[in-house]
Amino acid sequence: MAASVKEEDEMLDLKANPFFLDDKMEKWVYDTLAGMSTEEKIGQMFCPVGGNTEEGFLKEFLEEYKPGAIMYRPMPAAEIQKTHRFLQEHSRIPMLFGANLESGGNGICSDGTYFARPMGAAATDDPVQAYHLGAIAGKEAMAVGCNWAFAPICDLDLNFRNPITNVRTFGSDQKRVTTFVREQLKGLSDQGVAAAVKHFPGDGVDERDQHLVASVNSLSVEDYDRTYGAVWQEVVDAGALSVMVGHILQPAYSKYINPELKDEEILPATLSKEILQGLLRGKLGFNGMITTDATPMVGFNTPMKRSQAIPAALAAGCDMILFNKDIREDYRFVQEAIADGRLSMERVDEAVTRILAMKAAMNLPGKKEKGILVPGEEALSVVACGEHRAWARECADKSVTLVKDTQNLLPISPDTYKRIRLYLLEDRLDGGFKDGDGAIGLVKEKLEKEGFEVTLFDYSRPDFHEMFEGGVEDIQSKFDLAVYVACLDTASNQSVRRIDWLHLMAADAPWFLNEVPAMFISIANPYHLLDAPMFRTFINGYTPTEEVVDQVIDKIVGRSAFQGVNPVDPFCGVWGAEF
Repeated sequence: MAASVKEEDEMLDLKANPFFLDDKMEKWVYDTLAGMSTEEKIGQMFCPVGGNTEEGFLKEFLEEYKPGAIMYRPMPAAEIQKTHRFLQEHSRIPMLFGANLESGGNGICSDGTYFARPMGAAATDDPVQAYHLGAIAGKEAMAVGCNWAFAPICDLDLNFRNPITNVRTFGSDQKRVTTFVREQLKGLSDQGVAAAVKHFPGDGVDERDQHLVASVNSLSVEDYDRTYGAVWQEVVDAGALSVMVGHILQPAYSKYINPELKDEEILPATLSKEILQGLLRGKLGFNGMITTDATPMVGFNTPMKRSQAIPAALAAGCDMILFNKDIREDYRFVQEAIADGRLSMERVDEAVTRILAMKAAMNLPGKKEKGILVPGEEALSVVACGEHRAWARECADKSVTLVKDTQNLLPISPDTYKRIRLYLLEDRLDGGFKDGDGAIGLVKEKLEKEGFEVTLFDYSRPDFHEMFEGGVEDIQSKFDLAVYVACLDTASNQSVRRIDWLHLMAADAPWFLNEVPAMFISIANPYHLLDAPMFRTFINGYTPTEEVVDQVIDKIVGRSAFQGVNPVDPFCGVWGAEF
């Protein structure tokens, strides 16, 4: 069986990059493969999303599906560690435990360190911050037995209208993205965490979210090679063990690989032999494990029936299916495809070989033998430890960016602007606004500690008199400075991430800024000058954490200097936004 796998795909070399297996580990891979039933092989190719942590349920789930991996959403560190330990102890083959470790240990531990959004790290222009991002995420993940990072993000934020890439990327500059991705990879690797670098072939050109539609990377072959291709080649050469493939079309390369392909036949990368075999494995030379992005996404399910898409992704070259709509159905879809020949056992064996080789490269079999796949409770002391919080403060200090202050407003003090009207722009719920959730809710308290008198704009009951009867003198009698703080963070399943002023006469918009000065602070989305170019003082913070809010306050009152650089064009190419 092992020989047939090697003959099927000459590129499958377990001694080469990224596996680098010795004879003993290579033997473990092929011996394990030879001892597996077809059902066990199918199970290895699935990474369901976990929810229920009850041990009886988990034991039954393992016995029925024998999954190769599981991903849990963030939960308290002690709880997720206990769950990971139980699963590893009851799985014959050691498991991969994935998490979106994009911004720190908070990707797996709800009480973990929220270090920085990738764009926040990039704004420091200091690659050490990307290493710290990987190291913190890796160390806190390993403390709870999580060994697989769905990170770093290699996307280029080329389209400011894209609602999902945004601050999840290291920006729009290919060289900076490459440098920071490489450092984040190293930080993860130094802690023993494998990366699933994403989202191949590259998001950020389209303005749409692939959670909602199969998006398009519309670059030409030449432009792709110069930008995304250069980043991905660095990732492959650096030895990333796995790549996460997005539901993203790349028409130019699809037709370059297969000139006879008709436009209507072009598929998202997760289903495309041209992109997976021709570009990723062929041109870029990737020899590691390929996983799909989440298959419940609309972008995966609309090109064909799901009963066809699940086995088609495996047949095209994906080795693992991420998440399910109904795991019983998806498992059955693979069984049926094997039975009727749409998915060959040779292809299944190749996929499972790569999965096992990745586990061997991570020394999971050796750790299982020693009983150390998940550490003891004492390891939890590293979660949100003092060193990690200090690193987060340092990154925040270096990242906060003064985009413009053409009115020379800064620094401010209670002597010059005693009375502040504070506007908190957040996501609307039930037609209104959240009342200062999370880090944004700390701004009022922190400004008051500086000696300012702060009045919060009441979104639940906008002032009718102020909107329709009060004029300039009325506004001037109420406050000396308007401070807008926005937290419109990226989130999946969003069509846009834009300012949405109150629909009643845009009552919270700064119509008065020629009478009363105003500043705008964004602690998430860096592109709000698109909708508010009239602000003459604008600050980007990139990450909605208390550390960032603290640094913003320090800088606007003049206690520390702004150090951040723009990883993207915050003016969005809009004429007049720089004034």
